Amino acid sequence: MHTPSPAFFPSLSAQARRWAASPQAGLALCAVAVAVALLLSPLGSQAQAPAEGTNGAPKPAMTVTAEAPQSVSWTHALTANGSVAAWQEASVGTEANGLRLVEVRAQVGDTVKAGQVLAVLDAEGVKAELAQAKAALAEAQANAAEAQANAERARSLKATGAMSEQQIAQYTTAAVTAQARVESAQANLAVQTLRLKHTQVLAPDHGVVSARSATVGAVLPAGTELFRLIRQGRLEWRAEVPAAELDRVKVGQAVSLTAASGAVAKGKVRMVGPTVDPQTRAALVYVDLLPGTPAAIKAGMFASGELALGQTQATTVPQQAVVNRDGFTYLYVLADEATQGQRVQRLKVQVGRRVGDRVEVVSGLPAAATAPRVVSQGAGFLSDGDVVKVVSAAAGDKK
Repeated sequence: MHTPSPAFFPSLSAQARRWAASPQAGLALCAVAVAVALLLSPLGSQAQAPAEGTNGAPKPAMTVTAEAPQSVSWTHALTANGSVAAWQEASVGTEANGLRLVEVRAQVGDTVKAGQVLAVLDAEGVKAELAQAKAALAEAQANAAEAQANAERARSLKATGAMSEQQIAQYTTAAVTAQARVESAQANLAVQTLRLKHTQVLAPDHGVVSARSATVGAVLPAGTELFRLIRQGRLEWRAEVPAAELDRVKVGQAVSLTAASGAVAKGKVRMVGPTVDPQTRAALVYVDLLPGTPAAIKAGMFASGELALGQTQATTVPQQAVVNRDGFTYLYVLADEATQGQRVQRLKVQVGRRVGDRVEVVSGLPAAATAPRVVSQGAGFLSDGDVVKVVSAAAGDKK
């Protein structure tokens, strides 16, 4: 190796010229020259190039699974909230006036039948008045029979002239008056009989006792409410539906209801309310809950439900294919069909209904028949333009 002479460095100091002329300086200069040559050589350029596949295609960034969107028939539902209430309530009260309550035979929550005795009032005074009314009727009937006989005898003597017309008229009038007293006594007897019947408070229909205010020993005026019944045990859901959606709600539509307790029940639309609340701009839709409603659903509960408005076609993708970023929803679709890798394209979409693990794509994606495949597993780690390797769903699950 040639070592430069000190005269080759005229501008350096003596000490620097001595070092430059040393073998160490020559080795350093050779190392710098080799490094520059490597950087400028084709091997160095290849080290700076991006990684490619064996056939020159870009190397995939990751392995994903993909599937084509599906067109399915889904039930279009309208979600609403409301309260559970009794279909009809019956108020059971006293009809007799001024009688003391001596026995209560029904409690809240009891299921009762039509005509069942719910409470008993003191009947002793009514029985005595009934006996008195029977005696008065017997007396009136006896007097009426005697007056009728006298009137017939008087009419039989009319032809003989033994009695004047005035006397005959008096006997006839007495008979008519006696008969009126009989009818009055019969009416009084009927009243007392009815009062005796009213000493037993009966259920007007079968149902469930929802409230009880009866207290043993209380002297009650007529019309006092003792019990309240849910007629026939039937419940209804009163859903609040916006006025703009009312024309889509029809009588007979199926309803699925979920109470605050988590209990689920089925129902059917019975009636759409005729008026709209001016404050909330919503109308009540009355839904009959079908037999078999869980006991956990009670009147007065808040519940949410869905009214089935009919079947519609929906373009759906797996829920894991949907990526939410910066407040927007995206899908990654396969933009080309390269051999070793496929490039993905990000599409901004709008989603709608969710059923199970499928999500409806409302807009942003072509119809299912012409739509490209979407990345189902691994979409959350991709960026627009990434190259991926697509494997089957079974292989993706193994990974």
